[in-house]
Parts: sequence; structure tokens; C-alpha cells
Amino acid sequence: PSVGAGANGSLAAAARAQVGPPTNPMATALLTDQYQFSMAYAYWKAGKHADHAVFDLYFRKNPFGGEFTVFAGLEECIKFIANFKFTEDEISFLQSVMPMCEDAFFDYLRGIDCSDVEVYSIPEGSVVFPKVPLMRVEGPVAVVQLLETPFVNLINYASLVTTNAARHRHVAGKSKVLMEFGLRRAQGPDGAISASKYCFMGGFDATSNVLAGHLFGIPLRGTHSHAYVSSYMSLDEIPDRTLRNKDGSKICKDFVSLVKEWLCKIQAADSLRNVFGDTNQSELAAFASYALAFPSSFLALVDTYDVMRSGIPNFCAVALALHDLGYKASGIRLDSGDLAYLSIETRKVFHAIEKEFNIPGFGKMVITASNDLNEETIDALNKQGHEVDAFGIGTYLVTCYSQAALGCVFKLVEINSRPRIKLSEDVAKVSIPCKKRCFRLYGKEGYPLVDIMIRESEPSPKAGERILCRHPFLESKRAYVVPQHVEELLHCYWPGSSERSTTS
Repeated sequence: PSVGAGANGSLAAAARAQVGPPTNPMATALLTDQYQFSMAYAYWKAGKHADHAVFDLYFRKNPFGGEFTVFAGLEECIKFIANFKFTEDEISFLQSVMPMCEDAFFDYLRGIDCSDVEVYSIPEGSVVFPKVPLMRVEGPVAVVQLLETPFVNLINYASLVTTNAARHRHVAGKSKVLMEFGLRRAQGPDGAISASKYCFMGGFDATSNVLAGHLFGIPLRGTHSHAYVSSYMSLDEIPDRTLRNKDGSKICKDFVSLVKEWLCKIQAADSLRNVFGDTNQSELAAFASYALAFPSSFLALVDTYDVMRSGIPNFCAVALALHDLGYKASGIRLDSGDLAYLSIETRKVFHAIEKEFNIPGFGKMVITASNDLNEETIDALNKQGHEVDAFGIGTYLVTCYSQAALGCVFKLVEINSRPRIKLSEDVAKVSIPCKKRCFRLYGKEGYPLVDIMIRESEPSPKAGERILCRHPFLESKRAYVVPQHVEELLHCYWPGSSERSTTS
């Protein structure tokens, strides 16, 4: 048997144009496990390939020992099925690795797309919980089977790293700026791009990843490295020392001399007497040079040599010189040492300079911290007390260091309107059969109480009506709930061809 695209082919082409290609060009129809093609051939050989199947995609346990998960990856799944089509080159490869299959099977593969597939999903970015389907995928069993591996791949890491980002946001608090700095430590380019995208979804404010900024519109943040600071030897390396006032009214002919004057004033100030001595002049040169390049956004990495004896006074001298010309420095970054202590001492200096030289707002200069931060270190800083305004977080965030994978699964729950179940001696691995609808029940205060699953044929729960909610595996866990609001969780994000043809 073989199936041609027919009228649905033009609908699929229109869908591809509307949705756009996957972010990763490697997300093609071949991105699946070999046994999916083996099963597809066996379905086809038995004449079962067109049987209507329903699969649930869900996970079994919240990650990181936590109580919630944030769902992500839906957009990429929709892009994947919108572009799901085998090329002749891909068909030729499959023929070479599956020589035992009949030619007619490859004709069948040439003709299939996802026109007859339906995808129902919880909205991306939602808080979700174990066992409740994140997605319900239904359609011809052979086609949907080919979607299992790519869908699980696209959801697993996306949801894991989004949840990790949300947990970092929770521990840092709403007022702190969180920046994702994980590009160099991520698992390859795709891991880095995905991390930037989904950390932003999970509550981060910015990324250092320029390509992610270009692709997704995520705000970019960054300063300079220790290499930039240590590349300077002296102030003599700054050839052009001129800097125009911010309002453009006049030009400072020697910005470096202005910086040196301010450094002397700081060292001689009564409120800072005996605090600062001689500073590293090569570091001062690097700061002055960077400020000349970025006078409106000067932010310095101050721990290349000595934070309190050199980095902070050098930064303050440059920041005060910029202030004289109408500019406002952005702040400093700490990348080593006792972050709590250094941030507190730095804040004291900023406040002292604000008072000593009558510079409004100087005491509120932004202090950013980095250096292998994670949930635990941020929590420890909070308990210890600190003056950090922003955190740059990389390795532990993007690699999800404390948990390798979320563990999503894709299980057949119904075929040709007949429920199916996967049994196991491990109760956690027993699937919940039948095509389901899912709801979130809310209480009087507007907070969610419980998520429930019902068969598609059952009546929907209603606000104000008493509902008995039972745990699917633990008979003793049950509760009556009277919801004040009921929200259906699964929404159609990819309708079947019949619905698309009527709405086109």
C-alpha cells in the first residue's frame, strides 16, 4: 500500500510557510531512533499504519528534587511537524540501511507528512506536574510513532533547563537581575542556543549569547574579561584620550588625566583615608580605555588583581571622571573571592563616595556577581547577607548539573478508540490508558488546588460543583474539591487536516 499527499500536501506546505523552520536545521524527519522506522515498516506491512492512535507525552517525577516543572519546547515541536517531510536524499539513505524493506514502503514514506496529525498541549511556559499529559498527539500510528523520539528530545532539555532557570529566579528573588552566561560551558552550539532561549523563558533577564539575542530578541549583557585588563601595561598605551561630553557641548582633551585627578582625590578623601593606597596602573589604563570606548555603559571587572585595593578605587576614579562629563557608569562585576564580603565592602565605598563628593545615586551603583554560581550559592549569599544586584550564571544553569534529564516518555494510550495500557512491576512506569482531557481546579483565593484527568467522554468539571479527585495509583489518596474556577489544560496547537481545510 502507498499513500500520496493529495490535497493535504498543499495544506502542509502552507503550514510550513506560516510556522517557519525549526531553530536547529538538524531537526529533520530523520532525527529519530532506528526502531521507529522498523516499527513504521512493520505497521505498514501489517496494514496497520493508518490506525488512529493516541499518545500521551508526560514525565514521571519533578526534577531537582522539587515540587514543580515548567513546560517548554512546544514551539519547536510544532515547527518540527510543520516541516516534517522526507527528502529524496533521506529516502535513499533509508533504503540503504533498510534493504529488507519493500520499495512500496519507501513510496509510502515519500507521501507522508503531519497533515493528519493532531497535537493538543498545555501552553508553553506553564507550571506542570508528573503524570499529567503535557501533550496529546494523535493520528496515523506509523506517522505518530515517528514523532516520538524528536518530540521527547525537543521537550526534555527545554523543560529541564527552563525549570532550572525558574528555580534560580525563585531563590534570587524578583528584584535581582539574572543573566545567563553559559555559552562556553554548554553542550555544543545547540545546547547553548536552547539554554539561552529557555532560561529567558524561565525568568532570566538577559544572555551573553549574541546569536540567541539575534534569533530570539533576548537582551544582551556583557562586560569584558580578565584578559582585557591584563593586556594593558600602562596608561601610555592609550593614544586617543579625548572624550566628548554626553550633551556634545564640549570635548575633554585628556580623559586619562581627569581619571588620575579623581584617583588622587579618592585616595586623599577624609572618609576614605587610609582605605586606598597605590593602585595597579595597568588596570587603571584598561578601565580608562574601556570607558573611552563605552562611556554610556561602563561596567568593569574589578578582580583581576585586588578588588578592594585596586579594582574598586580604579573603577571609582573612572566613574567619577565620566560623571564630570555627564555620563553615568553602570557598575562593577565580581568574579572571584568572598562575594558577600566584597559586595558589602564595595557598597560601603560607593556610599562614602556619594557622600564625600555629593554624587547622587553613586551609592546605588550596580554590583554584579559571577563565578560558578548556582541555587545553593545564591541561597547561601542570601542567608549571609550581600549587596549584589545582578547574578551572571553559567555552568550549573545550562548543564543542569544536578540532574541530567527530565525523563519524558511518549506512551500509546488508545488505538482505534480502544484504551491501551503499559503494565510494569514498577508502579511508576504503569501508563494511564485512554484519551484524556485535563483540568486545573482553582480555590477561593485564585490559587490552583489540583490537576485532574478525565476520559474524553466524561462531563467537564464545573465551578461550584463538588468533585471527587483520586490519585491514579494510590487508592488512599483522594479528596473532595469544590473549585471556584476550572481551567482546561490541553489546547489544540496543530489540528488535523479536516479542521485545517475548513478553516483555511
